[in-house]
Amino acid sequence: MKKKLFLLSFFALSNSIHSQSDEVDLAIKELMQKNKIVGLQLAVIKNNKIVKKNHYGLASIQDSIRVDNKTVFSINSMAKAFTGVAIMQLVEKGKLKLEDPISKYLDSLPNSWKNITVKQIATHTSGVPDIWESPEHMLSEDSKTLFKKITELPVVFQPGEDRRYNQTNYMLLGMIIEKISGKSYEQFLVENQFEIAGMKNTIKAGLGDYYKIVNHSARPYSYFRNGSLTNVYEVIPTNLYPAASIYSTATEMAKWVIALQNNTLLKAETLKTLWTPTLLNNGKKPGSVDSTNGTAIGFDTNLRDKNPVITALGGARNALYIYPKDDVSVVILTNLQGGHPQRFIEDIANLYLTDNK
Repeated sequence: MKKKLFLLSFFALSNSIHSQSDEVDLAIKELMQKNKIVGLQLAVIKNNKIVKKNHYGLASIQDSIRVDNKTVFSINSMAKAFTGVAIMQLVEKGKLKLEDPISKYLDSLPNSWKNITVKQIATHTSGVPDIWESPEHMLSEDSKTLFKKITELPVVFQPGEDRRYNQTNYMLLGMIIEKISGKSYEQFLVENQFEIAGMKNTIKAGLGDYYKIVNHSARPYSYFRNGSLTNVYEVIPTNLYPAASIYSTATEMAKWVIALQNNTLLKAETLKTLWTPTLLNNGKKPGSVDSTNGTAIGFDTNLRDKNPVITALGGARNALYIYPKDDVSVVILTNLQGGHPQRFIEDIANLYLTDNK
C-alpha cells in the first residue's frame, strides 16, 4: 500500500513538473514569435538547482543551424557582473578596497580622475567621460588610442554627484584587476570564476567581439539598421573586454549564479556588498527619491516589497534576473539585438515564484 501511494505521489509530481515545463516552452515560443527573436536559450534555477533548461530557434539563419544546449551567445554587458564579482574577489583577498582612489592602482590618470574611488567606477557614479562620441561611433577602435582620447576629455560631473552608465568605468576596473593580479582579465576570470563554476564551453569560446570566429556560436542579428533582419558586427577593443566580451550558454550562466549564491565564488557578506545599491554624495540613490531601483556593483537592483530582484542585462538581447528572497533565477540569452528579454523575463519567472502562484 505504501509503495502504491509513493508511486502515485511520484507520478503526480512528475506530471506537475512536465506540465509546468510545457507551459514554459509554450510561453517562450509565443514570446519569441511576438518579439521576432531568432534563437534563444533558457535556464531556470530554483533552490540552487537548475530546474529548467531548453533551447529554441536558430543559431544561424544563413546555414539553417538550430540552437542547442552548447551554442554559445555573446552576453554583451552582462560581462560587467563578472567584472563586479572579480573586483569583490580582490576585496575579499585584501588586495583592494572599494573606497580607495583608482590612482592608488593606476598611473597616468588626469588630475580630475585621481580621487575617483573604485566603488564609484563600479557603480557608474564616477563622472568619467564615455568612449562614445556619438551613439554609433567610438572614440577609437585601438585600445591605447581609445584610452588616451578619453583621458583628454573633461569629467561629465563631479564624482559621486550623479549616476551615468558608461563603458569607460569598466575599462578602468579591468585595468585594476590586471594590475593587482598580474594576470590578463581573461585568465583571472577563467581561474577564479569559469573553472570554479564549471563553465567549460565559456572557457573554450574565450573572450572576443562579434568579429571573432567562435565555434558553435549564435550569429547576432538586428532590425536596427534598416528595419529588416541583418547581421550585426561590433568592435570591442581588448581593454573594453571587462565591459562586454564573454561568450556563454544559459546553462553555464545558471551554474555561475548557483556558485555565486552558494558562496563558492564569494562569501555571504561580500555578496551582500556586491548587491547593495550605491548612494550618491547626498546620501540618496540615483534617480527618483522614492524609486526602489538602484545600481550595485556590476548589477542593478529593484528592492520592491514583492519579489525583490537583482538584474544584469546585455546588448538589448540578454537578461539575468535573480530573486534572492525567492531562491529563483532566470537566464535568457538571445541572438537578436533589440529582442529585449527584460520586457518578458518576469512572465517566465512568475511561473516559478511562489508568491505568484
